[in-house]
Amino acid sequence: MGGAVSEAVENYLKAIYKLQADAGKVSTSALAEYLGVAPPSATNMITRLVESGLLRHDRYRGVELTDAGARAALEVIRHHRLWELFLAEALEVPLERVHEEAERLEHTLSEDLEEHLDRALGYPTVDPHGDPIPSKDGTVVPASRQTLVDLGVGESARVARVPDSDPTLLHYLGELGLLPGSQVAVSRKDPFGGPIYVVVKGRAHLTDPAEPRIIGQELATHIYVDRLENDGAATT
Repeated sequence: MGGAVSEAVENYLKAIYKLQADAGKVSTSALAEYLGVAPPSATNMITRLVESGLLRHDRYRGVELTDAGARAALEVIRHHRLWELFLAEALEVPLERVHEEAERLEHTLSEDLEEHLDRALGYPTVDPHGDPIPSKDGTVVPASRQTLVDLGVGESARVARVPDSDPTLLHYLGELGLLPGSQVAVSRKDPFGGPIYVVVKGRAHLTDPAEPRIIGQELATHIYVDRLENDGAATT
């Protein structure tokens, strides 16, 4: 599969890799919905990828990547996340824009330029959203699975990972100071699914850094964190 089709193939493999990580085998309907294509288009591509040895298909349970398919998916994900970090750090592109730009660039990165990019960035292991960057050999360091909603009152954490594909959400999280690297402390959790109040530390640009940010629990489930030792964070 070469030429103009290769970009579509990479997009399918990357999508299946991400969906497979969450749900195991991936249904045709879930894949079509994720990519925003018609189910017959997804079915046709699945058939081609199975014939190419990149997918296994169980008609009753869905598809999964073969070893060759996983390697191809990880390579394009590596390219994507290296570009995201380069755009954010070297070119200072706003975080809410780097995902879309990297989507265009990920398909055109040569092996030689990939090595230069990796070296220039200091051989990074995470992208600016906190997602792990696969190594050259396809190794992926497990990402944090704890979220802001898992923290108790008085607990502190460092934001590790945030969603990468919604520019409006990323802009909002930036305004709140809830981006990877930020340290937060839960000061209050309202009962019955109510909001969470968090104090964001070390973000001087915030209008009032001491004022708790009020986060809905649904949003909090998408903000991944690494717990810190309790440092006596104040509660309200």
